[in-house]
Amino acid sequence: MQTEDILRQLHVEKLTPMQEETSRTWTSGKDIVLLSPTGSGKTLAFLLPLVRSLRPGTNDVQAIVLTPSRELAMQIASVFKEMHTPWRAMSCYGGRPAMEEHRTMRGILPTVIIGTPGRMNDHLTKANFDASTVTTLVIDEFDKCLELGFQEEMAAVISRLPNLQKRVLLSATDAEAIPRFVGVHRGEAVRLDYRTPDGGQERERLQIEVVCSPERDKLETLYKLLCRLGEGVRSLVFVGFRESAERVAGYLLSRKMICDVYHGGMEQPDREKAIHRFRNGSCPVLIATDLAARGLDIAGVNAVVHYHLPSGEDAFTHRNGRTARWTAGGTAYLILHPDEQLPEYVAADTPTCLLPETVPPPPRPRWTTIYIGKGKKDKLSKADVVGFLYKKGALGRDDVGQVDVKDHYAFAAVSRQKVKQLLTLVRGEKIKGMKTVIEEAD
Repeated sequence: MQTEDILRQLHVEKLTPMQEETSRTWTSGKDIVLLSPTGSGKTLAFLLPLVRSLRPGTNDVQAIVLTPSRELAMQIASVFKEMHTPWRAMSCYGGRPAMEEHRTMRGILPTVIIGTPGRMNDHLTKANFDASTVTTLVIDEFDKCLELGFQEEMAAVISRLPNLQKRVLLSATDAEAIPRFVGVHRGEAVRLDYRTPDGGQERERLQIEVVCSPERDKLETLYKLLCRLGEGVRSLVFVGFRESAERVAGYLLSRKMICDVYHGGMEQPDREKAIHRFRNGSCPVLIATDLAARGLDIAGVNAVVHYHLPSGEDAFTHRNGRTARWTAGGTAYLILHPDEQLPEYVAADTPTCLLPETVPPPPRPRWTTIYIGKGKKDKLSKADVVGFLYKKGALGRDDVGQVDVKDHYAFAAVSRQKVKQLLTLVRGEKIKGMKTVIEEAD
């Protein structure tokens, strides 16, 4: 399959210099360490040459991609699927039965498996696939994967891959050292560093502003900032703790602002619902811990708000990377109370964003999300969902937004003005001959 065909499928006009050099370097046969800012397209940078290197005519697993989070694993698998290549890929991660993943492996015979170190170890230990055929290992966000908490699992995974020929490590921030068990030794790998001392074009696309909170409790300041940003702006608010995410969201909801939370204490289906609502535009504000700082590739995030200061410069980089992705622009806001100092890694001349005393009411997004209790495992497709909404719900083309069909359920964005009409009309109706729950995903 030609690169031009893949780019057309992804609606990408041309590769960036970083992506082009990564592809060229891949053919050299050497291992690669790629450092590039968040949002610069590292996923495509390794998937393109990986696909070109896969051997046709075999059902073996040829490549493994390791990531520190299930969200990043799902994101990479989604991009791979959108490339529409002859090969199959699947993601594996904790939070769902390993047995179900094993059945999927046996059913689709993936060429590429993308997963977290713990779950990958589980499959390798049980010999759920033949590790001897794996020749390529990619470690995305390697700085996080190689932290002390992951090292034992990472070492176990790599020790079970006896025939590796290529190792590719990628991240926006460097690791202090790469452990020897990874197999990428100094002087033997090609190091591609697309970070620049002053941020280069990334700095131009990302604007940073300081917001002063007159009190230690920043809730009212955050509320005013989000109201000032107004309708059509998608904001990702970072806090330091799970409890803080719930508290902030509770306050904003009490002020009639539509928002959701995203943190590691939530059940996986609830986290997925929050991401779907944020991605499809029905929830303009997402309050999240640093779990959302890596791996979430959501188009159109206009603003990142640091409600709590990041733990360090690396965390600041990854948080900010959720906006100003690829060629888009974005703004990062740091909310500081009187006792907080501007971090040393933020320029001293960073401009201040002044908030008015009175702000407009919270914006109401155009879309709302409905939940449908059937999914891919029930042979339900996007076309089935859209057709049902048109025919049974009396919705028009402009009334239906993004539709996401998962294994056991589906989400659809519909016009907020039409949702009551829709739910009334479809009450008791079957979708593709199946009775199921259809309700607002609030």
